Amino acid sequence: MTQRAAVDTTTGVAPPPGPVRRLTVGIGEFAVSNQPDDLIVTHALGSCVAVCLFDPVAGVAAMLHFLLPESKINAERARDQPGAFADTGIPLLFQQAYRHGLDKKRAIVKLAGGAETVDKGTASFQIGRRNVLAAKNLLWRNGVFVRGEHVGGDIARTVHLATRDGRMQIFSGREELTEL
Repeated sequence: MTQRAAVDTTTGVAPPPGPVRRLTVGIGEFAVSNQPDDLIVTHALGSCVAVCLFDPVAGVAAMLHFLLPESKINAERARDQPGAFADTGIPLLFQQAYRHGLDKKRAIVKLAGGAETVDKGTASFQIGRRNVLAAKNLLWRNGVFVRGEHVGGDIARTVHLATRDGRMQIFSGREELTEL
């Protein structure tokens, strides 16, 4: 956890508002927060997809980093780590976000990732594309629509989701690609 000084002792000025706590989400993990100074982060999204939720009224932000579209390919892993799959992770993410005050009708949903990072000369299972389609299909079937996305391509992404305002920044390496 990073701490900010209350006042800069050399200038006597308080630092600008910004993240105090960084919640890092690994593969198959998720985080939910209603603390306005939190920043939820996931790194190295290749074919994986980050599903980000934000409720501006409740001040709730949530992020899931899932690996594969369907849990049926590995039932044991799905039991141990449901966040690794779109079909088990996304419902779990919403359930946890509801506990923090998120309302599905107000939820702003954004996606990032779903790249095809394998060498184009080798066989591709199009996991990135299948992950994006699985997420969109599951959300759509439950009456939730994606408001913004940065998906596909062939680059790995890092995603920052601010709990304060739902701002989602997407980076490749140190370069900011976009803000949703």
